[in-house]
Amino acid sequence: MKYASVTERLKHLGSAKWDLHFRARALAAAGRDILEFTIGEPDVPTPDSLIQAATRAMQAGRTGYSNGRGEPETVAAIARRYAARRGRPIGTDQVICITGTQTALYGILRTLVETGDEVLLGDPLYATYEGLIAQTGATMVPVPLRPEHGFRMQAADVEARITPRTRVLFLNTPHNPTGAVLRREDIAALGEVARKHDLWILSDEVYEDLVFPGVAFTSPLDLPDLAERTVIAASISKSHAAPGFRSGWVIGPSEFISRMLPLSETMLFGAQPFIADMTALAVSEPSPVAAGMTERFARRAAMFFDGLDGVAGLRVHRPEAGMFTLLDVRATGLSGEAFARSLLEEQSVAAMPGESFGSSLGGWLRISLTQDDARVAEAIRRIAVHAARLQGHAA
Repeated sequence: MKYASVTERLKHLGSAKWDLHFRARALAAAGRDILEFTIGEPDVPTPDSLIQAATRAMQAGRTGYSNGRGEPETVAAIARRYAARRGRPIGTDQVICITGTQTALYGILRTLVETGDEVLLGDPLYATYEGLIAQTGATMVPVPLRPEHGFRMQAADVEARITPRTRVLFLNTPHNPTGAVLRREDIAALGEVARKHDLWILSDEVYEDLVFPGVAFTSPLDLPDLAERTVIAASISKSHAAPGFRSGWVIGPSEFISRMLPLSETMLFGAQPFIADMTALAVSEPSPVAAGMTERFARRAAMFFDGLDGVAGLRVHRPEAGMFTLLDVRATGLSGEAFARSLLEEQSVAAMPGESFGSSLGGWLRISLTQDDARVAEAIRRIAVHAARLQGHAA
C-alpha cells in the first residue's frame, strides 16, 4: 500500500521530541515524585468567568455548527482588540478564528508556501515548527539566534540565508524556548530585509501577554509599512490559561484571509460556538490571570539564575517573557539529552533537552517556570547536586 509523501516528511518530526516528558509522566504514574519542568502549561486554571461564559453558551444551545471564518461577534471582538493594541484600523475581513495557534500556523503556511519554497526560521525554535514547515513541502532554513544577541534574530543573519526560493520570514516573539522579545528596531531591520526581498512575515505572538517588567512588546503589525506582508497567529491558550479549549486566530491582509479561508473551511469549517463566545469575552477585557503569571514566571526565572548561574560551570539564560528559562550544561561534558535523562533518572527532575528545540541548543536544557516556588527551589538544589557530581566525575 502507498502513502502520501507528507507522511515521510513528518515521520521523524512528531512526538518523539517529547519522549523525556512522556518518560517523566510514566514514572510519576508509577509512584515517583517527579519535579516536572517540561511543558508550558499555565500554572493556574482557566478563569471561572470564561468557564461560566462557555457553560452559559452551551446551556443556551450554542452547540451547533459555526462558519468557516468564525462567529461574527468573536471575529469583531478580535478585530477590535488588535485595532486598539496596534493603534490602527483592523477590519473583520482581516480575521479568521481557528482552533489554536498550532492550527493557525498550519493554515498560514499552507496558504503561503509549497514544495520548492524556503522558510527562514530562528534556531532555537519551538519543537513543532519544523514539522509545520515540512508538511507543506517547503524547506526550513535555520537562522541562528545567538546568546550574545540575547537570542534575538539579526537582520544580517537573515539576509545571508536568502535565496531566490525564500518566501517567508517566520518570527516568534516573545520566543519559545528562549524568552527573547524582539525590539522595535529589530523588527524594523528585519522588515527592511523582508521588503527588499518581497518576503512574507509570519509572527507567532501567543506569549504577547506574558512579557516581563521592563521589556516592551512590538509586533510587525505595529509598523504600518509592514502590514501588507504580515500575518499573525495567536490564541487564548497562554494569556488566559485555556490551552485545552484550542481557541486561536489569524490576523492578516484581507486578500490573504480570503485566500486562507477556503483552506480553513476544508480543515474544520468553523470552531465551537460556545468556545467562540468564551473567546469573545476573553479578548474584550484584560486577562484576569496574565499579570499574575507574568510576575511568578519572572520571579522563578530569577530564582533559577540566582541559584544555578555559575554553579559547577552551569550558565543560566534569563528570559524576557514566557514560561521557560534555559540552562547551559555544556561544562559538564554531556549533551542536553544526556544531562536531562540522567537528571530525571537520578534526581527525579524532568526538564526538556535543548536538542528538542534545534541544533543550536545542543548542551542546553529548557526548564518550565510553571511549578510553584517550593518545587523550583528543590529542583535548583537537585540540579546543582547533579551538576557537581558530574563535574567531579569529569575531573
